[in-house]
Amino acid sequence: MLHDARMTAFTPKLITTVREGYGFDRFRKDAIAGLTVAVVALPLAMALGIASGASPDRGLITAVIAGFLISALGGSRVQVGGPTGAFVVVVFNVIAAHGYDGLLLATLMAGAILVVAGYARFGQFVKFIPHPVVTGFTAGIAVIIASSQVKDFLGLAIEKVPADFVPKWQAYLGASGTIEPWTLGVGLGSLALIVGLRRAAPRLPGYLIAVVLASLCVALLHLPVDTIGSRFPPLPHGLPAPGLPAFSLAKVQAVLPSAFTIAFLAGIEALLSAVVADGMIGSKHRSNQELVGQGVANIASALFGGLPATGAIARTATNVKSGALTPVAGMLHAAFLLLFMLAAGGLMAYVPMAALAAILFMVAWGMSEHRRFFALLRMPNGDRSVLLLTFGLTVLVDLTVAIGVGVTVASLLFMARMSETVRVDAQGRLLTDGDEEAEEIGQRDALPPGVEVFRIDGPFFFGVAGELLDALRRIGQSPRVIILRMRRVPFLDASGVTAVVEFVHQASAAGAQVIVSGAASQPRTMLARTGLGSADSHLVHYAVDYAEALGIADAIVETPDQI
Repeated sequence: MLHDARMTAFTPKLITTVREGYGFDRFRKDAIAGLTVAVVALPLAMALGIASGASPDRGLITAVIAGFLISALGGSRVQVGGPTGAFVVVVFNVIAAHGYDGLLLATLMAGAILVVAGYARFGQFVKFIPHPVVTGFTAGIAVIIASSQVKDFLGLAIEKVPADFVPKWQAYLGASGTIEPWTLGVGLGSLALIVGLRRAAPRLPGYLIAVVLASLCVALLHLPVDTIGSRFPPLPHGLPAPGLPAFSLAKVQAVLPSAFTIAFLAGIEALLSAVVADGMIGSKHRSNQELVGQGVANIASALFGGLPATGAIARTATNVKSGALTPVAGMLHAAFLLLFMLAAGGLMAYVPMAALAAILFMVAWGMSEHRRFFALLRMPNGDRSVLLLTFGLTVLVDLTVAIGVGVTVASLLFMARMSETVRVDAQGRLLTDGDEEAEEIGQRDALPPGVEVFRIDGPFFFGVAGELLDALRRIGQSPRVIILRMRRVPFLDASGVTAVVEFVHQASAAGAQVIVSGAASQPRTMLARTGLGSADSHLVHYAVDYAEALGIADAIVETPDQI
């Protein structure tokens, strides 16, 4: 049985879904979803390829090759992969320092690192990256991406834009008198159209519509605006032949740090995207197989001359909302992109650079996670400091430094907080909450029908926050009431509070009320900061102890019209 479990952990979800039975109805839904995602991904892949310091065709190659393999070999039912904004800064710097061959070698090595990490079962360790660190560096990357597009959006006359953030903006300000009105008009028009369609008709492919209309305006009116055709050589009408990048021992050593950075980012973003997808479809991804699939996809992307790739949260969400049921949808998205390349590769030369800049502004806005960012600013000083430190280091110094420093500081703060939950009595004996009166062994014996109970023991922090949501998924049929016993939780950090809030909202969506029992002062204060205060009785009730919680649960169950 243990052997079977290990084999299942490394079985691609594609195989699992085929074994369940795959008929025409499923294929039809997957095909519609795949086509929808391909329409969204087409302009996005080109824009990300350009922003990374490469060319639009490199982004498309990545979306086709890596996108197909991430879905075919990954551990998620609906994950869609390809080039993402998280890689823009790293890829740009690697190309600048080591050339495009250096990037291909780094991507190839990163793929191998991901495969090894998957088979070493490192997929479970993503939960140890604190939310303030993840939010800080994604928001920092968003600022960098948006900053990189100012020249193309405004049409500034700058021969070479500096790579670093501060010199870049100094160059922009120095060239502010060279703004090209037609370019700015195309950029503003594209941006306004994307925003307007997102609000008025969110199901329409706003990116593609904006690109098509902007291209028609520039071509038909002969506007003096920079386009893909004027900036880059003619795009190929298919995929190049695969081949190994040039390498030597010295070059391997030179790009090794970049390879680890690419692997780290690919793993983190892929697993975060898979978790988001799980929440949307009520499934459970295989984290270690997801890393293996990501690794193989990056190796293949490098062999075909593509960029690093990972799971894309926005495209994965679009895939789910479009009705995708299996990994076939992601594979078809890659196939449709290849058809677009074969049929319309020449037309892409008319796409204005300002329109692609507008798309990347929207990508940056989505990556910024501004709501979560500002929510974390309301957290205690420690979490707030980690967020701002990671954000500042990402923008001003280096992404790798930002992540390393952010995780280190978060770990030190956590250890300091945990030391405050231990006290010493007169005899010098260490006491924790577990040494107080024992919890009732038969906590489920007195439960009324339709009531479920969970008990959390110990500090509920970023390392264990996902366990609560896993427990909710294991229930199966949702009960009327869920009692969450928190008397032995001395501390909640930002990630723990996020998990509790998501738990409450998922339970509420399933028709269950949550009763928090015995919460200490610090967890109660943290929950109140998220809006789950005592006044929000429609979402959560608070009980002083377990006995009071059972009384509240009885009252809810006995009231027919109580939700």
